[in-house]
Amino acid sequence: MANPKDQPYDLAIAGAGIFGLSIAHAAIKAGMRVVVLEARHVGAGSSGGLLGALMPHMPARWNPKKEFQYQALAGLADHIRQLEKETGQTCGYARCGRILPLTTTDKLEHHLERAEESKLRWHPEATGFSYTVEPAGSRSDWLDASSAPFGIVYETLAARAAPRRYVGALRSFVQANGALRENAQVVGFDEHAGLVQIEDELEPVAARQLVLSGGFSAFDLISEFTGERIGRGEKGQALLLDGTGLVDRPAIYCDGLYVVPHGDGTVAIGSTSDREFDDNLPNPERTLELLNRATAFCPGLKDREVLTEWAGIRPRCNKRDPLIGKLPGHNHVYAATGGFKISFGIAHLVADCLISEILQREPRHPLPDTFRPDHHFGKNRLDAD
Repeated sequence: MANPKDQPYDLAIAGAGIFGLSIAHAAIKAGMRVVVLEARHVGAGSSGGLLGALMPHMPARWNPKKEFQYQALAGLADHIRQLEKETGQTCGYARCGRILPLTTTDKLEHHLERAEESKLRWHPEATGFSYTVEPAGSRSDWLDASSAPFGIVYETLAARAAPRRYVGALRSFVQANGALRENAQVVGFDEHAGLVQIEDELEPVAARQLVLSGGFSAFDLISEFTGERIGRGEKGQALLLDGTGLVDRPAIYCDGLYVVPHGDGTVAIGSTSDREFDDNLPNPERTLELLNRATAFCPGLKDREVLTEWAGIRPRCNKRDPLIGKLPGHNHVYAATGGFKISFGIAHLVADCLISEILQREPRHPLPDTFRPDHHFGKNRLDAD
């Protein structure tokens, strides 16, 4: 009888970020033999960030993408609790809620309408998720009241997680139940022979299926497999400050920035968005900009120690929504990338959908059509603007 270790893997995954590790987790729990191949190290890309904001789309102009994200966020607490039980590690998850300041009468009227639609979309009677408009000074001990002259929105679906802890828990699960190799850059796949080529290695990895999930660098491999470049990288920068005394505060979204208190006594600020960039390193000028903008609407952050600066390149598809599914022209090559700013909130449900596709079973919740390859390739492709 052949040794199981000599058999090909059922699935090889190129990339050990939140998408790749979540897919590995789902595949292993489905009984598949899995290897994750990471070009550098776990969380080397945007999944190694600091912010951890798990924020819903607004409950207005509802569509399948918003419904998918809602279902993902609504089920994330149970998913993380199970992962923590499996690994004995914490992911820093909490449903912290979110404040949005209202700066004009138009925004006030708009969000009053959203509050009404949330009663239909967020099922508050069953879930407890609320979306309310409150007086301007109701949370002035945290948000500067002058930043919200027409009141605030306070919603309770929003949550937080510690990105590096969440990724670390997934890493532990994969290492304990599958295989994970760092410094193993995938450069090709002979899908007829079932052989994954690794850069600078003569011996390929035997695997029946391959998932390309290496963040923005996955777009290079996807281009080689399909002849089409359907995404790009976009640089983001964030900070971690001393957050003593702020652990129970809600997240704030104001002036294009999030302020997210975490359970370990830190508070994250981010993120910038730069389409043009020369490196993936923190820029001191951007650091100062983040601090000045955040303290302007959240004076409780003033004079707090900067603990960590981070910058990374996030994957963004040209058509904005993630790419999930089998690549055109291939039978055994799949992609999962382009989550951009919502990756951590949807990764577990994306993983269920992709593994369900591979195993030809029904997913817990269907992917939106705009996530599917047909939306991104061929006649539907939109060049980067």
